[in-house]
Amino acid sequence: MLKNRYVLLDRDGVINQDSDNFIKSPDQWLPIDGSLEAIALLNKHDYKVVVITNQSGLARGLFDAAMLEQIHAKMQRMVAEKGGKIEAIYFCPHGPDDDCSCRKPKPGLLEQFATDNHVSLIGMTVIGDSLRDLQAAQAVGASPILVKTGKGNKTLIENPTLNIPVFENLYDAANYLTARPQT
Repeated sequence: MLKNRYVLLDRDGVINQDSDNFIKSPDQWLPIDGSLEAIALLNKHDYKVVVITNQSGLARGLFDAAMLEQIHAKMQRMVAEKGGKIEAIYFCPHGPDDDCSCRKPKPGLLEQFATDNHVSLIGMTVIGDSLRDLQAAQAVGASPILVKTGKGNKTLIENPTLNIPVFENLYDAANYLTARPQT
């Protein structure tokens, strides 16, 4: 049996369609093609999937904790329908000016996940679509991967010297991870 292996995913722009107006209800949460299947593929290859997401819409008053729970329940249900499972969801409820330690690019959520699960973040895969996702991963010695969905293409254009793996979408990234020899 393999030791617990995790892949940490950003939510908006990686698993589901992103919106500059925020995802404020379950109806607005729409999966990116192949993303739910990607989570199931990772699970099939003994990866546990955890979501690490900034949700400043809470601090902005655009939705409340109960609504966020409903959005996440929809995500969990749709992933399960494809044969996958998200082990846990860590979210930062703060706004950009709150100076918290959990809002990416700060690594607080990643560190909380590691503490809760008694795991090292060194070399752990973190998949995101924005520079702040990648910076949070690098801050703790994790291995960032960029996907071009969501804000990914913009991130790539604005940071042309990124020296990390880049994939079209989460499904392509999952295929890459599951094709590698297991350690």
